[in-house]
Amino acid sequence: MPSPIPAVRTIKTYAVTPRPNPDAPRQLEMSAWDVPMLCPHYIQKGLLFTYPPDLSLEQLIQRLRSSLEEALFHFYPLSGRLRVVTCEGGGVTCHVEVGVEGEGAEFVHAVADGIGIADVVAADGQDLPDFLKEFFPLDLALNFDGCTSPLLVIQLTELKDGIFIGCVFNHAIGDGTSFWHFFDAFAEISRCKAVGKEVVLSRPPVHDKWFIGGYGEPPIKLPYSSPEEVVVRFSPPPLRERMFHFSSESLAKLKAKANSECGKGTISTFQALSALMWRCITRARGFPPEQKTSCRLAIQNRARLQPPLSPNYFGNSIYAAPTTTTAGELLNNNLGWAAWKAHEIVSNHTDSAIRDMVHKYMKNPIVYNLHMFDIHSVMMGSSPRFDMYGCDFGWGKALAARSGSANKFDGKVSAYPGWEGGGSVDLEVCLLPEYMSALEGDEEFLAVVSPPIKLEVLLGKSIN
Repeated sequence: MPSPIPAVRTIKTYAVTPRPNPDAPRQLEMSAWDVPMLCPHYIQKGLLFTYPPDLSLEQLIQRLRSSLEEALFHFYPLSGRLRVVTCEGGGVTCHVEVGVEGEGAEFVHAVADGIGIADVVAADGQDLPDFLKEFFPLDLALNFDGCTSPLLVIQLTELKDGIFIGCVFNHAIGDGTSFWHFFDAFAEISRCKAVGKEVVLSRPPVHDKWFIGGYGEPPIKLPYSSPEEVVVRFSPPPLRERMFHFSSESLAKLKAKANSECGKGTISTFQALSALMWRCITRARGFPPEQKTSCRLAIQNRARLQPPLSPNYFGNSIYAAPTTTTAGELLNNNLGWAAWKAHEIVSNHTDSAIRDMVHKYMKNPIVYNLHMFDIHSVMMGSSPRFDMYGCDFGWGKALAARSGSANKFDGKVSAYPGWEGGGSVDLEVCLLPEYMSALEGDEEFLAVVSPPIKLEVLLGKSIN
């Protein structure tokens, strides 16, 4: 049965401004990892819950609004606006301005008429429903739009039997690690308020930006004659999107297979899974043997720098590192061969390699846009290490994590931790319709993918 046609109605939008933070500077510079992110979309991720017990709608809205206000006090860059300005003598610079009157984040209360938990989760074999994008404001907004739009918007969407909390977060302010750091703190504050406990964050954010020496003081100057030249908008083609589940048992077998085939015994689970997706998507696309193809892995820099950055460093600190071969070589060799190439990307991502990339960027700074992605490649984004299901607002574990339409294109694969934990993984796969149909019949892929967790299990109900 097709999903019902939704009617997501905005009931009210609230401005949310934190109390003044004496530690917050008026102007925050942006690093060589932040500035390039001006043209991708905002991050859009959210969590599905059953309706919180013992809370009226008014109490729920008040709890979330007050928790957001407190979270913004600690994560103060999200309450500001971007400022992109033309320099005397040419060039463009960008910074974050905090504490300007009339600015701040937004909290949106919306209602999805006729939509329930089962519709959001989607049954096995179904594509993700189109209405999910309506759970997130600022659809397809570029991070550059943070000059005039909020850098953060939270939307509470009422369902007929639950709620969805969507978070829209400017990607020039932080990466996925920072996104989930904020989301977890937002939930932690709500949890404290539920029991009347004083709010003391278990992981306060670190706002000291990392800059490499030798290029003078920030800000970074971009080679554009005006701010408008920075903007390159992107709308994805019609895509099919599906969530695929991989149990811990299935992934253990996949990892063992990859290590056995490569003979080196150092392949990680995620490297093996990335290799599987690279191979199967490349096969589904039907490329000629000579076609070059890449697999890009989103790799964090924080722990790899020497000295390392704090795991609570708030900002972007990530690279999408590629490995490249031809379609023929990728498919004529085995899984272990492809997994070893993924392993080499990660093992070579050292302090010196990161610093070399920053040096190269500083000599020729640019802004990335989504048109730059190679259509013959696969991008493995997000991470199963993000503690999405640890975001407990005081009414229990989420039923599912879902995303909006932002930063999606043919070949984008986003990793989520599996709901049951234990090393299980969910992959959100975006492909052109003909490629998704081919992937759904790929024997190598089908031998690894697992049945999804049944809705009855998610809801804690017995199955007869």
